[in-house]
Amino acid sequence: MADLDGVAGGHLRFGAFATADAALVPRALAAFRARHPGVALTREEGFSGPLLARLGEGELDLAVVSTTGGPLDEDAYDLHHLLDETLYVAVPAAHPLAGEPSVRLARLAAEDWISGSADPAGTLLDAAVQAGFRPRVAHVVREWTAKQGYVAAGLGVTLVPALAAQGARPDIALVPVREEGAPARAVYAATARGRSPVPSVAPFLAALRESGRLLAA
Repeated sequence: MADLDGVAGGHLRFGAFATADAALVPRALAAFRARHPGVALTREEGFSGPLLARLGEGELDLAVVSTTGGPLDEDAYDLHHLLDETLYVAVPAAHPLAGEPSVRLARLAAEDWISGSADPAGTLLDAAVQAGFRPRVAHVVREWTAKQGYVAAGLGVTLVPALAAQGARPDIALVPVREEGAPARAVYAATARGRSPVPSVAPFLAALRESGRLLAA
């Protein structure tokens, strides 16, 4: 049956944002490859906006994206919900907030921040802007492991999504962010609306949903 529907072969081009590559995508990819070893895969990593643009231009078959930076365009894309994730703020282990059960971002308004971009727009730090302050980005660091190193050294704090929290180092503390009325960050698999997907999209989407359920459990 797989030979008949084309899933035994072919090529799947997909992209994902960085923290989805920490656990969600690898688990899905391992399951998919075990079931469909004949499918050639091309993967790329990037921010949700550029990935959606490439999807719209026909350069990707599927994109794993999030609502960081605002709602997604439901007119242009079919959005398949995978999970909602909590945000954490990473602080040094000796930080006064390290033992708190949760924290409002406004309590961190005076902190130096470590971010992948100096501009909060379209990043996790949008949450700080929505909380009423513009974060002072002291260090621009793109890679998650390096961000943790800066936090551990006492150079600032950073926001960490739940998908990246599993790999936290022991000399930092992750405190859940609590913002009443703020929506959780949603993660979706997006496909282009009005375009017939390649046969391998459906089983890969199923593998992503399985991975999402395991992570949300």
